[in-house]
Amino acid sequence: MNDPQPARPAEPAEPIVLDVWCELQCPDCRSSQTDLHALRARYGDAMEIRIRHFPLEKHKHAHAAAQALEEAIVQGRGWPYAEAVLARAEELGARGEVLLVEMARELGLDAEEMDTALIDGRHILIVDADQAEGKAIGVSGTPTYVIGGERLDGGKSQEGLRERIEAIADRLLAGG
Repeated sequence: MNDPQPARPAEPAEPIVLDVWCELQCPDCRSSQTDLHALRARYGDAMEIRIRHFPLEKHKHAHAAAQALEEAIVQGRGWPYAEAVLARAEELGARGEVLLVEMARELGLDAEEMDTALIDGRHILIVDADQAEGKAIGVSGTPTYVIGGERLDGGKSQEGLRERIEAIADRLLAGG
């Protein structure tokens, strides 16, 4: 009689993905940070929260801010940079790219490289691709969330949004 093989540990499941279509001059995106912190705390590594760029034409420095965020991601500090810029969105409106480089320096990033990235436009294709994808799936304002193929518009109201995201996430994690 053969001894049964010991059970193999389960392969780690792929995290569920929450795409957040965001714009760094957007006051609604700034207020959504509370919900994103709560989602990170609740789901940890089971949920990957990705910033997707959707700069709005009404905000003069939003496109540059999106490119700066991409450079911050390359330098390993994407989320801290995004949160710092969102916290100073009004100041960004007044000071533009000077503030983006200054904030990189404050966060210990390579500010000279940030400045060069903004000048040479090395991240513009990523930002433009995100924006085009957002338009293709019906994003019209920020923040907009996509999880499990469902689009949730947070630009109109944040009310009840985290609960809706959690319900979808819980269903996806349960295998449904």
